Amino acid sequence: MSGEEGTAAESHHKGKTGLKRVWNAFFYSMEGFRAAWKHEDAFRQEMVLALVLIPLALLLEHGGLGRAMMIASLLLVLIVELINSAIEATVDRISLENHRLAKRAKDIGSAAVLIALVNVLVVWGLVLL
Repeated sequence: MSGEEGTAAESHHKGKTGLKRVWNAFFYSMEGFRAAWKHEDAFRQEMVLALVLIPLALLLEHGGLGRAMMIASLLLVLIVELINSAIEATVDRISLENHRLAKRAKDIGSAAVLIALVNVLVVWGLVLL
């Protein structure tokens, strides 16, 4: 396959560079946040948890590193949940049929979210003890 053939199948957004790309990426990200908030119950719940716990982490007297770890653990949950939601949406786009590989992909994404949530408990527990 030549270079031109490979680019023909790529998104038309791939050619944007510099500040235009950064500007567009920001708005695509905001669309992603809105879609996750609108369509994903788990994301809304985890966002509310983060909005409560991040200010609490900032108020606690556990030094900058402790606060940073507590906040980072919460942000990691949101990141993993967004990736999990993207996986689920992609799998559903391909087919709504029950298939063992579709189930596996969704279950693995869910397991990643669970690990991120356990990480919050471990980090917060270690910092606060």
